[in-house]
Amino acid sequence: MSYELRLAQARSGRAATCLRWTGFAGLLLLVVMVFVAAGTAGRANSGTVFDWLGGLPFVTLTVAVAGMGLFILAWLFLGRLTWPDGRHTVTGRWLRRTLALWSAPLMFVPPLFSGDVHSYLAQGAIAARGGDPYAVGPATGLGVDAELTRNVSSYWVDTPSPYGPLFSAVERTIAQISAENVFTGIALHRVLEVAGLVAIVWAVPRLARRAGVPAAPALWLGVLNPLVLWHLVAGIHNDSLMLGLMLVGVELALAALSGARIAWLPLCSGVGVIALAANVKLVAVIALATVGAELARRWGAGLKHLLVSAAAMTAALALVTIVVSAGAGLGFGWVRTVSTSTQVNSWLAPTNWAGFLVGGIGSWFDVDITQSAISVGRLVGAVLAVVAIAVLIWRQLRGRTGALQTLALVSLAIIVFGPVVQPWYVLWASVPFAVCLGRGRARGMVTGATAVLALALPPMGGDFGGRIGDLVLAYVVASVVVAGAAYVLQRRLFPARTVLATEAEPKSARELTPSV
Repeated sequence: MSYELRLAQARSGRAATCLRWTGFAGLLLLVVMVFVAAGTAGRANSGTVFDWLGGLPFVTLTVAVAGMGLFILAWLFLGRLTWPDGRHTVTGRWLRRTLALWSAPLMFVPPLFSGDVHSYLAQGAIAARGGDPYAVGPATGLGVDAELTRNVSSYWVDTPSPYGPLFSAVERTIAQISAENVFTGIALHRVLEVAGLVAIVWAVPRLARRAGVPAAPALWLGVLNPLVLWHLVAGIHNDSLMLGLMLVGVELALAALSGARIAWLPLCSGVGVIALAANVKLVAVIALATVGAELARRWGAGLKHLLVSAAAMTAALALVTIVVSAGAGLGFGWVRTVSTSTQVNSWLAPTNWAGFLVGGIGSWFDVDITQSAISVGRLVGAVLAVVAIAVLIWRQLRGRTGALQTLALVSLAIIVFGPVVQPWYVLWASVPFAVCLGRGRARGMVTGATAVLALALPPMGGDFGGRIGDLVLAYVVASVVVAGAAYVLQRRLFPARTVLATEAEPKSARELTPSV
């Protein structure tokens, strides 16, 4: 190995270590500001972090946003070191350790970016008391004065649960174990979602290998990205459990279909795990569609093969759902409540943009047509989503796209044409994209979208407490600080100069050993 290459590897190792701790420092800034807002650790445990952050002094809010930006900056720079090209030595093992380090401080903060976990706690308490979480919301099921109800967002306090019977059973179990204690319930839900994250970490490098993508860049984009840290670890969303089960099931199923002969038992196991994921959140059925198309392609790639495969996947989903629903004793009420989230007009959903625009114009003439226009946009989006999914599945059947590419594109279609979009929904597509996209413009677009959406939602979620002006100014000041950090990191870690062979040899090989 030449001296220039060894020196480049050493610099890469030092740069990776610096970026690891820079990202950690950004997370610590965010966490410290959360506890400053809360006042004391005991007060923070109640989870009402939105009210505290909404009332933060301007400087504290700015530091919190700057911490977010510093972490995102470190993550972006780290991505330059993950592709194995001889100079960079960042490995999957090193990245998994970095994920553990970055996750650690977020394990001990109240829920950030969203308060959905409080809905989980309330729904679980309703089921634990013998009620039906699919028939009543927290206000009716627990009472408006109950502590669990007071923590639920006003958007969802009167709405029943939209989640599948598996997750409802988990919510009930956590409520029983925690005796409806808020702090214990949040901790148990966070452990559950971290378990889902562990499943994602297990599946991502295996799926990437299947698609011919190195494990390190797949882990960097699919697992270490800020949306995962923000919304699966800090935000405690059940998307972590859903994604973990879905990706594990896809890996098992594709492995069963990749041999000379179909391995039916592993295939059935994979399909069953995906069906369990759909019993957390129904959106996981998209994985059954792509696995079914892959099975049909193995059978002969004809329309009749696709129909038979679709029937088999549907039957498997129905069987698993019946077993879970009967075992949990919660019935099938979730079927009628699965669209509960559409009651809120999501500003991130492209299908709502035209409605907001038309409604704004109508307001000039004292005509309230916003909701009608949004309904039309959602109908058009639904039609486009069905068409897009049908085209993508057909392309997979004909061998024009692979199963993982189809999974990512179908997820993207659901996000773009769906009635509701939240920042964490992007993970449905970005994680599959991470395992199937090589270097190029498409991967850069996914990376850029991830970074932008990670900054789109401040720590207090969508509740700005009437302080839009302070929030905008905080972002402006934090951007200046992060831009300065970017300049320093670029100059120190990625100098634009060529290492010459005439440079003096180091005193020992130990100086050249990367720290990663």
